[in-house]
Amino acid sequence: MKAHTRESQATMTPRRSLEFLQEGNDRFMQNLRAHRDLLDQVNATREGQFPFATILSCIDSRTSAELVFDQGLGDIFSIRLAGNVVNADVLGSMEFSCAVAGSKLLVVLGHSACGAIKGACDNVQLGNLSTLLNKIQPAVYFERTTVNDRTSANTDFVERVAELHVRRSVHDVIEHSVVLRDLIERGRVGIIGGIYAVDSGKVHFMDDTWMCGEIRDYPIASNEPPTRLASK
Repeated sequence: MKAHTRESQATMTPRRSLEFLQEGNDRFMQNLRAHRDLLDQVNATREGQFPFATILSCIDSRTSAELVFDQGLGDIFSIRLAGNVVNADVLGSMEFSCAVAGSKLLVVLGHSACGAIKGACDNVQLGNLSTLLNKIQPAVYFERTTVNDRTSANTDFVERVAELHVRRSVHDVIEHSVVLRDLIERGRVGIIGGIYAVDSGKVHFMDDTWMCGEIRDYPIASNEPPTRLASK
């Protein structure tokens, strides 16, 4: 499989970019990786890069986007922060990847058993980490279906918060970046949230967070029991 070129990137659409990631995750789960000559891709991308997607994910060692989506050099922009939080630096990176470098799809990718989510659930205080976890705290607060044991010891609570945090992060991208919002409204770029299951390797995309060609509002507070994420 060859690295993406300016020409191949130009043929990609937001929906096709999502399908590329889905197909790559299917290969990953079946342990059937696409054949790539990585040194050839090094040479092919030395003059420039043309990634089709930008993925914000956690720093968790089990969640490398290039691996779980079976992508090679020059295929995706990978932004990694503990808890896949959105801040000004992340938004600036996304704006570069889409408005300058031509990426067609934004993915906010959380994961199960996330240590940052657990830390936020337990209100951990530790130096600069506290500032990061404070960005997850709204998801902890708005997860209202859990009454008892609102701590990291409650696995269901942690997973509900993780899902809600992804939804809020997608919302944050739309709310705080005029550049990205304009690209999404014009159908030039798509955005979607997802959760990676660390016990299976499956990425579950949240169908109701998909936006391309229009900006839709959706609940960012959780007042209903969680529903299983759709597998696209």
